[in-house]
Amino acid sequence: MSDTEPRTGGRRLVVTLYVGIVLLTAAIGFVIGYIGPQGLDPELYGFIQLPPTPFGMALYGGATIATILGVLLAGVVYVSEKYDDAEPGRSP
Repeated sequence: MSDTEPRTGGRRLVVTLYVGIVLLTAAIGFVIGYIGPQGLDPELYGFIQLPPTPFGMALYGGATIATILGVLLAGVVYVSEKYDDAEPGRSP
């Protein structure tokens, strides 16, 4: 591959997917809040009470998925940076 060809960066793709998934989850939360089924009582992180409105549900869905995926992605980045330069058969 030559230096003049455009390259799609792996990090950029992952961040784009991350943002897309969080926005999709927030949109689905908004729709669920708009429909307003009985018994909605969202609690963000188990202790922050949110109103069962469309915006409250969008915040709940987006923040929950952003946190879960963010922690997983941070773990992947940490492991990949720690073990990327290691020689095969040799521990770092």
